[in-house]
Amino acid sequence: MKFNVSSKALYSATSAVSKVINSKNAMTILNNFLFTLTDQTLTVTASDLENTLTASIEVNNTDNDGSFCVDARRVVDLLKELPDMGITFEIDDETLAIEIQYPGGTFNFVGLNGNEYPRNREDNPEGLHAEFDIPAEMILKGIDNSIFAVGTDDLRPQMMGILWDIKEDGITFVATDTRKLVRYHNTMAAPGKECSFIMPVKPATILKNIIAKEETVHAVIEPKSATITAGQFTFNCRFIKGNFPDYNRVIPTTSPYVLTIDRISLLNAVKRVGVFVDPSHGLIKFKITPEEIIMKAQDNNFCTSARETLPCDFTGDMMVIGFSAPYLIEIINTLSTSNIVIKLIDPSRPGVFVPDENPADSDLLMLLMPMTVQEF
Repeated sequence: MKFNVSSKALYSATSAVSKVINSKNAMTILNNFLFTLTDQTLTVTASDLENTLTASIEVNNTDNDGSFCVDARRVVDLLKELPDMGITFEIDDETLAIEIQYPGGTFNFVGLNGNEYPRNREDNPEGLHAEFDIPAEMILKGIDNSIFAVGTDDLRPQMMGILWDIKEDGITFVATDTRKLVRYHNTMAAPGKECSFIMPVKPATILKNIIAKEETVHAVIEPKSATITAGQFTFNCRFIKGNFPDYNRVIPTTSPYVLTIDRISLLNAVKRVGVFVDPSHGLIKFKITPEEIIMKAQDNNFCTSARETLPCDFTGDMMVIGFSAPYLIEIINTLSTSNIVIKLIDPSRPGVFVPDENPADSDLLMLLMPMTVQEF
């Protein structure tokens, strides 16, 4: 087997595909790429048994089709150091000896039989199935706005991923760890189908890194997995089993008190005051009045404290409430408008954080549980 390929194009494909490979694998062959040559197309595949990512590259000067496995780390490291030029692969079909040639050097590997590489498990053809095209930007916004709120508790596996709640007119992305919740609804495009699944963090992160904002994504949703195709990449990922909690039930339908404040000013103040919180709980206390918000934090273990005052617009008389500084920073960072709106009910009920104005095709809402404040 023989082919010639651009070193830059191959490096771009292999470095992206390598993100699927775990640092430690139960099967040694999963430390390898599967290279498959068909006509003038080279397909590079990587898998961790739950997720499989492939990239297709046009090659030339081929002699016959076939497949082989080659050490992923070594190939990526080599291609990273090569200049941008054409390189030639020659593979001995019997011994699987691999020789890479470029003007000025020759590199030798020993490959593995491509037939030994594990294939995707087949889905049950019956049940959930949807197929649609949507803009990649729609998926990128959904993942960006929700991934920080994904849970990490192994006892609640259904919360260790992002819920894709797909409706005919749009997609709602939801993530929660019981302390914070994000619901992002986007109607930029209409899938025309109804289904839902929970995507784990790893495939969500990989998907975010391989698709470009300007592309159109083709998605095929099956009972246990999704196959997403964008540009040169095809990505198959398994879902988290189980049912996601009813997220609409925990979101307050009415909030009598509304706080409007400059987002950057609040973010910077929380970061400064957050330096002085007790690391065991991260509590910042807020005293909110119609014209200003006073925030306080203290760490009695080191006799440190902080206090700041910011102007705001509050529809109530006065409220004292507490929030975790790290969670609050994550939420404010994710919101992007100049002002943010915080809807409150009372100091024991969750606060609802929303931008002061949502784009026409999206609706972003974040919820944060308060912390108990004994005294201000």
